[in-house]
Amino acid sequence: MRDPYEVLGVGRNADAATIKSAFRKLAKKLHPDANKNDPKTAQRFAEINTAYEILGEEAKRKAFDRGEIDAEGKPRFSGFEGFGRARGAGRAGPDFDGEQFSFGPGGFRHSRGRRGTGFDNIEDVLSGVFGSMSGGIRGQARGNVRGGFEPEDFETASSDVAVAVTITLAEAAKGGSRRVHLPTGKEVDVKIPAGLADGRQIRLKGLGLAGPGGVGDALITIRIAPHPFFKVDGADLRVDLPIALYEAVLGAKVRVPTLDGAVELNLPAGTSGGRTFRVRGKGMPAEGRKGDLYVTVQIVLPEKDDSGLDELMRDWRDRRPYDPRRDLK
Repeated sequence: MRDPYEVLGVGRNADAATIKSAFRKLAKKLHPDANKNDPKTAQRFAEINTAYEILGEEAKRKAFDRGEIDAEGKPRFSGFEGFGRARGAGRAGPDFDGEQFSFGPGGFRHSRGRRGTGFDNIEDVLSGVFGSMSGGIRGQARGNVRGGFEPEDFETASSDVAVAVTITLAEAAKGGSRRVHLPTGKEVDVKIPAGLADGRQIRLKGLGLAGPGGVGDALITIRIAPHPFFKVDGADLRVDLPIALYEAVLGAKVRVPTLDGAVELNLPAGTSGGRTFRVRGKGMPAEGRKGDLYVTVQIVLPEKDDSGLDELMRDWRDRRPYDPRRDLK
């Protein structure tokens, strides 16, 4: 652990307001919610939190300046007093009693030791920095947490790590494997099962950080990138299919894209724009079956002016008028 003054970027003669301001700026910059794609910020955020636990509380700061505790808040000799003893070894050792952030399924979690250690001020700072995001964190007795972080017992919690991975729609439909870099520094090949929905998680046992309750897990959240023309609707897919005016009037066989390659669709004569056709079994895998593909046709006119089409439409208007909006009256 680096010198807390160095971590916060302040001098040893800095007053409390300067230290608090430095912490606020770094907390905004390094908060996990603002750096979801950068696992390195996890360590930096925890580091500035530890530094402020020491420098933000007058008694601990003086103890550090006197050399009585180290940069992690641990006593430098066994006879040192002034900090309560918490059961179990936390981040700051057996004599640590205060607050802790851990990287978990819902992002970062915040926990704290028993009251009376003088660390309430860090909660006020975090609440002021992040507002509703931190939920105005207020610690309770021994290990309870509130606010925007998930409840977690300080003495039994393991340290899970969370990573979001974006895959293509085709990968989600067919399954596959992705190499993922974890915040722990490890790289693992993650098997993605076919039909995995957006937002689902894959748990990798024992690949998290070591914590008071043992080694945590790695939680991989799957995100499906938007497709250029397919839209996901549960197990079904939807696509808009442009067709020519003459195909709509006369009928035609048209090619429709699917995730497995194009198929032919028979358009009956007199197909109106907006009509939807179902292509069975061309959707996403789901619970032992495959969804369907719903094709909605959109009539597209020629891009360039066509005098022949204009003349035909004028004749049609004059000789065969009809009102497609009659049901709206």
